[in-house]
Amino acid sequence: MDLVPALREPLKKVLGPATAKVMAEHLGLHTVGDLLHHYPRRYEERGQLTHLADLPMDEHVTVVAQVADARLHTFASSKAPRGKGQRLEVTITDGHGRLQLVFFGNGVHKPHKELLPGTRAMFAGKVSVFNRRLQLAHPAYELLRGSDDDDGTESVESWAGALIPLYPATAKLESWKIGKAIQTVLPSAQEAVDPLPGSLREGRGLVSLPEALLKIHRPHTKADIEDARARLKWDEAFVLQVALARRRHAETQLPAVPRKPSPDGLLAAFDDRLPFTLTDGQRKVSREIFDDLATDHPMHRLLQGEVGSGKTMVALRAMLAVVDAGGQAVMLAPTEVLAQQHHRSVVEMMGELAEGGMLGGAEHATKVVLLTGSAGAAARRHALLDLATGEAGIVIGTHALIEDKVQFHDLGLVVVDEQHRFGVEQRDALRGKGKQPPHLLVMTATPIPRTVAMTVFGDLETSVLDQLPAGRSPIASHVVPAADKPHFLTRAWERVREEVSGGHQAYVVCPRIGDDDDAPGKGAQKPPEGDAEKRPPLAVLDVAEQLAKGPLQGLKIEVLHGRMQPDDKDAVMRRFTAGETDVLVATTVIEVGVNVPNATAMVIMDADRFGVSQLHQLRGRVGRGSAPGLCLLVTEMPEASAARQRLGAVAGTLDGFELSRIDLEQRREGDVLGQAQSGARTSLRVLAVIEDEEIIAEAREEAAAVVAADPELTGLPGLRTALDALLDDEREQYLEKG
Repeated sequence: MDLVPALREPLKKVLGPATAKVMAEHLGLHTVGDLLHHYPRRYEERGQLTHLADLPMDEHVTVVAQVADARLHTFASSKAPRGKGQRLEVTITDGHGRLQLVFFGNGVHKPHKELLPGTRAMFAGKVSVFNRRLQLAHPAYELLRGSDDDDGTESVESWAGALIPLYPATAKLESWKIGKAIQTVLPSAQEAVDPLPGSLREGRGLVSLPEALLKIHRPHTKADIEDARARLKWDEAFVLQVALARRRHAETQLPAVPRKPSPDGLLAAFDDRLPFTLTDGQRKVSREIFDDLATDHPMHRLLQGEVGSGKTMVALRAMLAVVDAGGQAVMLAPTEVLAQQHHRSVVEMMGELAEGGMLGGAEHATKVVLLTGSAGAAARRHALLDLATGEAGIVIGTHALIEDKVQFHDLGLVVVDEQHRFGVEQRDALRGKGKQPPHLLVMTATPIPRTVAMTVFGDLETSVLDQLPAGRSPIASHVVPAADKPHFLTRAWERVREEVSGGHQAYVVCPRIGDDDDAPGKGAQKPPEGDAEKRPPLAVLDVAEQLAKGPLQGLKIEVLHGRMQPDDKDAVMRRFTAGETDVLVATTVIEVGVNVPNATAMVIMDADRFGVSQLHQLRGRVGRGSAPGLCLLVTEMPEASAARQRLGAVAGTLDGFELSRIDLEQRREGDVLGQAQSGARTSLRVLAVIEDEEIIAEAREEAAAVVAADPELTGLPGLRTALDALLDDEREQYLEKG
């Protein structure tokens, strides 16, 4: 039975094809239900005027203000009839600031008659600057009348009540047009089926869904808005958490081969040869993983931790446990550089235990194979044979591991490094190569706030490594304002020379490669809105040349970037790791996994071009040995800019979890179900994953209880309907394969 036919009604039937087309194209709204869930961004009170002084540049805004002055100017124009053009300049005020509106040509007649001094209206347009003054050119406007006028024009009171809702709008669709469309469909809100179980709603004192929709679109008091938002936040948190809880429940129903390590096998031999003691955190997380591996349903665990907290060591011990139990383990890395780095460090840590089947290999040894897209035909053939026969217990590689030709003897564990760099389909294809679903360990070096982990990774159990291994050194970070204080940059290069003369090495990171005009280096970001500058970002090849001829003359400098041949990249990294290179000038290809304990200094050029988390990742490449690390963030952005504040935040703390909160707040949340990349509308409209931590945590508990009692939700048809609406095909796929 279709529970909400009125809410599934296409907008073209209700509003007409023209309006429906604009709503679909510009706002992604297709049905009456979509429109009812397009909530106001804010509200204007009838007795208050907007603060015009705070308008953002180059953004489409809606303001409520009063006309202070209107003047019609005539000027000579070859384009106008009779050679005279007209320009209407209207000044509006909110009692604090003033804003100029400009109308030209044929567009002056209507506003000239209507926008008289004292008139109040809503104005919508893009904020620009002309003659050093803010203005809106040709804004759309809607007069605010006290009551329905004699001419039959609809008054704002007839659709807004005491508060005027201002909706997320576009240049093609002003806020008040959206408001009027919503008033047309608002009666359908009465048919909205409530997804929240009655006991939950009553226990928390939440209003019903129909009441919440009426109050958010047509509030009479601020309390109405608060009631509506509190209810709608719970809807979003609870429905999403139910989707994730059902995913977790479904995983517990799948079969998997339990993998218990032998008491005197490969893992025990590895632990015996470790030259250091594992941290308490590493031991605790390892226990959680081993407990999961011993069960007869697939592990789904997220391992997150600070840069350099020893995640690779924990993952390797899990892989060895699986090999002990007769299975194979695979580690999937996002780049060839990282795959090669992981392979090198794993073989190094295992020593003779990685020489299975070879002369000199230890008794419990296995073979560790590297498989990347650039492997030669002979090496590839050998690797594929080792995987198919089970000779190779551990396999490390890139997406080349996903190809159809790659067959495993008995795949028991998949470790995904830097999971956010992989597509869902890629992870799923690899997991499908086991005889039964393999266990899954997802690692991320980007610390994630608890609430984001509960949403983005809500179908995974979470382990956190927040201790740094003994011997790791602190990293001093400083912003180098190259434009304001060029002598600071000179001093930065002197510091690099000092580190090198002390027997250490340095990285210089640039956002671009430089072998063509404007190609950014992989991973470099476009600067956030308002921070952009005309100069193209600095390039690896240019900076390396300038440093070799200038401030770092005489030092051994090499470059590393994503367009180099894999063998060349590997050779460069080997020389740098061996200490043969003093300074490595690179793109963000070194962002994750690269481990050179002797590298103590990093200079990040155009640091404002990178995101907060990315800067934290890059910084984690230094201070990995016993000597203290130094990270210098070079920028030309002015002190008052958002970019400089962002860099100040990075320099001010080494706490990755704190930085991830800052990063999330600045980037806005996007879609927690991963759809931001595909351009789809966000699934969170009122819930804020940072601010609403308590609601999300409580919703997770409630959702787990509901799903445990009734996995198919047979007794909650309203909740099923809400899930169907949330999980369109793409989102369903994301949860199914995550």
